[in-house]
Amino acid sequence: MIAPRPRRSLRTRLTEGVIKRVGLLRRAMTLGVRAAVIDAQGRVFLVRHTYVRGWYLPGGGVERGETFGDALARELLEEGGIALTGAPELRSLHHNRGRDHVAFYVVRDFAQAAAKQPDWEIAEAGFFSPDALPEGATPATRARLAEVFDGAPVSADW
Repeated sequence: MIAPRPRRSLRTRLTEGVIKRVGLLRRAMTLGVRAAVIDAQGRVFLVRHTYVRGWYLPGGGVERGETFGDALARELLEEGGIALTGAPELRSLHHNRGRDHVAFYVVRDFAQAAAKQPDWEIAEAGFFSPDALPEGATPATRARLAEVFDGAPVSADW
């Protein structure tokens, strides 16, 4: 038989609650990058991760000591085997859940030696026509692409 867990006092529970809330308030702001990588046929590169549902624009977090450009180049190489061959265009900045912020780029100058093969992070990846996105393309992905391809107003929120 498993012994019952001892009850914590009201004071202990309140103290733990305050500590958790202060931790959330003190959480550092996170920065991220994402890109619409557009090929010569006007198709956009999307990825489907192994750990979350949906199709996304490639990108990820900016690490300590890293520039946005460095983070973008690293993430595109990791997620798509895509190497920048020219300067990406900073398209917009977005607020995303709490303290997170995302820099959104458009990339037209790149090289990809071979199609991205599945690995531990990326289940599938490929280029898609903006008017024929795969089922499961996220709302944020669709919104950013509408801003790029259709001239939709840029949202401050991701």
